[in-house]
Amino acid sequence: MSDRRTAILEAAATVIARRGVRGLRVEELAEEAGVSKALIYYHFDDRAGLLRRTLAFVNNRAERYTAEQEAADPPAGPLRRLEQALLLELQDLPHVRENSTAWGELRASAVFETELRSELALASVIWIREVADQLGEVRPTAPESALVASAERLTALLEGLSARWLCGILPLPDARTAMREGIAVEVAHLARHAAEPSTEDTPSRANLD
Repeated sequence: MSDRRTAILEAAATVIARRGVRGLRVEELAEEAGVSKALIYYHFDDRAGLLRRTLAFVNNRAERYTAEQEAADPPAGPLRRLEQALLLELQDLPHVRENSTAWGELRASAVFETELRSELALASVIWIREVADQLGEVRPTAPESALVASAERLTALLEGLSARWLCGILPLPDARTAMREGIAVEVAHLARHAAEPSTEDTPSRANLD
């Protein structure tokens, strides 16, 4: 990605976090990025293309700072790795606040901006898959369907806690505590799933007869 294209996407995330998707204006974006309006249209064609690429950029940036933190402070064990990956989204740091706010604004706008839905769905599926894989490392004998269901609940919980923290409803320490408790509940739930025999592996009466 070119430096100017990156600068435009960084500026778009900043403006969206500040004013929301509906408040995104090309004039302000150009000023924030230090480029001309023509260059924005050159790189992104139209507003829909800009929004889709900004959503992907915000998602990739979250993955990047999570990976950087894990490299700097490698967690001990799969459960700690799962906790760290999710709790990194609840940090009172400028880039985390901006990224989380922009993600929330883009997600909310998908109710009206239908062109964002496919990009949002793809990003969400990838995130759920990553969390499910981490849960699988914690509970390797849990069924795949249970891992995905737990990952869906945890990512939804994180989005809700992040939104409440960012708008001042929920103090950050309380949000982090709730996230840890949610992880503990899901891990315990998966342990019970792993202990139960799978219905797919249990012969039916018809088969026995």
